[in-house]
Amino acid sequence: MEAYLDNSATTKVSENAARLVYDIMTGDYGNPSSMHKKGFDAEKHIRNARETFAGILKCTEREIFFTSGGTESDNMAIIGAAMAAKRRGKHIITTKIEHPAVLESFEYLAGQGFEATYLPVNGAGQLEPETLKAAMREDTVLVSVMYVNNEIGSLQPIAELGRMIKEAGRDIVFHVDAVQAFGKYRICPYKENIDLLSVSSHKIHGPKGVGALFVKDKTRILPVSFGGGQQKGLRPGTENVPGIAGMALAAREIYEDLDAKTERMYGLKDYFTEEILKLDGTVVNGLTGRQSAPHVVSVSFDGITKSEVLLHALEGRGIYVSSGSACSSNKPALSETLKAIGVKRELLGSTLRFSFSDYTTMEELEYTLGALKELLPVLRKYKPK
Repeated sequence: MEAYLDNSATTKVSENAARLVYDIMTGDYGNPSSMHKKGFDAEKHIRNARETFAGILKCTEREIFFTSGGTESDNMAIIGAAMAAKRRGKHIITTKIEHPAVLESFEYLAGQGFEATYLPVNGAGQLEPETLKAAMREDTVLVSVMYVNNEIGSLQPIAELGRMIKEAGRDIVFHVDAVQAFGKYRICPYKENIDLLSVSSHKIHGPKGVGALFVKDKTRILPVSFGGGQQKGLRPGTENVPGIAGMALAAREIYEDLDAKTERMYGLKDYFTEEILKLDGTVVNGLTGRQSAPHVVSVSFDGITKSEVLLHALEGRGIYVSSGSACSSNKPALSETLKAIGVKRELLGSTLRFSFSDYTTMEELEYTLGALKELLPVLRKYKPK
């Protein structure tokens, strides 16, 4: 049997999205900027995709831009907005538990003369609104907070943070990395006072290498790449038509009966959390149940020296999980998110992330729990003295 529980890293592409991508690659393969029928046919797919995202986010089509994924969307939003506002101020704020695409954008800006503030979170992995309020200054121009943390599934009070930022009345731009939240929650940037919102296709059963960025009307943002002027010059370059169309179809599919899908995932998460805590020496990090995202469970295993040992032992049983953020796997280090929420040092290196999707079955979870029950006592025998 196979159990794929690494959906926060990437999801299986929906069959309908994969079929559409193939059909466009082999049929409507024209350049969407070309002034002939093939170009018009390709451009129509982009217009339809823009309409889809505008409908989901309750915004206008002109506020949707397409990128190569969540990382580029984050980079464009953060660097572009900060650079556009640098004459007003150079103070930017984020949290200590953001995705590397956000944290490294902040590091880049710090090298360009900006002052970056990295806010702490509480033990549940949430930014407390009062912490943000105290950090904002007259020269603050940008705040970036992720909607759902990719490692522990902590849910941020985005609407409350957005309202607080706007009440400050300083034209502070609010960016939200919604890569792990889109397709799990109904997100409305206007209601939640979000100016910039990042989305990734391959987290919602769409193809890899494509994403979206919502840019609220009148939000100033400078381009970070230059070329042929596509997408109002903000994101130039020939659009990935098959990927964009496939992502839009996957988005439509995931938002059909969203509430039922989310409840089903919460049911799986509740079961998995309850059962895994019955195993000796296990700790679930962060909040559980409806107070957290429906698809992420972070578990630390006492007595396991390296999470990779357990990860590969599970892999040997056909079970696929993660030891943290897939995007930081090439830079092995102890998780900043786990440090930030106060996980004991001896558990920092023995934590795995189990993440679900609408495709996850109860049988996969039962199989995984059974494998853990067998493997943990064996692996703990080899713990160094």
